[in-house]
Amino acid sequence: MKAFLILEDGHVFTGTSIGSQKEVISEIVFNTSMTGYLEVLTDPSYAGQAVCMTYPLIGNYGICYDDQESLRPWPDGYIVRELSRLPSNFRCQDTIQNFLKKFDIPGIAGIDTRALTKILREKGTMNGMITTNENYHLDEIIPKLKAYNTGKVVEKVTCSEKSVLKGEGFKVALLDLGAKNNIARSLNERGCEVTIYPALTTAEEILAANPDGIMLSNGPGDPKECVSIIKEIKKLYDSNVPIFAICLGHQLMALATGADTHKMKYGHRGGNHPVKDLATGRVYISSQNHGYVVDTDTLDPNVAVPAFVNVNDGTNEGLKYVGKNIFTVQFHPEACPGPQDSGYLFDRFLEMMGGNK
Repeated sequence: MKAFLILEDGHVFTGTSIGSQKEVISEIVFNTSMTGYLEVLTDPSYAGQAVCMTYPLIGNYGICYDDQESLRPWPDGYIVRELSRLPSNFRCQDTIQNFLKKFDIPGIAGIDTRALTKILREKGTMNGMITTNENYHLDEIIPKLKAYNTGKVVEKVTCSEKSVLKGEGFKVALLDLGAKNNIARSLNERGCEVTIYPALTTAEEILAANPDGIMLSNGPGDPKECVSIIKEIKKLYDSNVPIFAICLGHQLMALATGADTHKMKYGHRGGNHPVKDLATGRVYISSQNHGYVVDTDTLDPNVAVPAFVNVNDGTNEGLKYVGKNIFTVQFHPEACPGPQDSGYLFDRFLEMMGGNK
């Protein structure tokens, strides 16, 4: 069946429908990862977005449910050049086509994803519609596309109740803003007992449990939408508990301490982004997924200083908080999908909590 991707600037791409055949309006973004499409699909940070994969062949090793980063996929839509018809891998349990249908996610295959990516790079991220309706009318659709926004998606993706990963070492409170599974797993593998809290949990409840450290996770959407969460994070900042934050958590900590964030032209999404540690000068290859960034011009140098910078465009990739056991990064050291270069940051977090128990 034919499918159409319609952008808010009037561009129309024609391809083949994959997954569900429902119609969807979403923010259109692209990801440059060559592998790890299941981890991308199940990353809660993609809630409210339709993802275009720049790598031309997707689905060649099928679906392995053990590799999911959450219980379900979160993108509104999926866009690929070619979808593999015959996946081949000894761990393969399903196909992407069936996976998308199972979770009612529409997609489109067979379009020129390079052309789409160039449009998004030149004009910036924009909204779009995936539809199988051949009788569409642009003059009716484009106003709807321009009016769309992702809204408050953190509440949509966070866990519904508190849970615990048992461990014999440090007790870490993980605030789930849309956390990938491997964040808790990376801490648990280092011996930590991880208590995972829903995003709207109060600072008082978290601190009452007397954690050795607090982890703020990744998550979707505009950080400025998280007004009540930012207020609670400010209370966590005012405590003396060591804090490590990733991605959205990094942005929310900056907002909680007086800095500002802004939307990027097309964001960073992929497993191949170079970041430089300003303390050592060493460059790491990182996994990233974000459309907003901390504005370093608004930082109070008495509160926080830049710790990492993106080598490609010079944007902020991490902060060290002055006089506090707090550091935050924009990228994903848990690295699923992506390299494991920056996994040492979890070890640094353990050192902040007092070394190894």
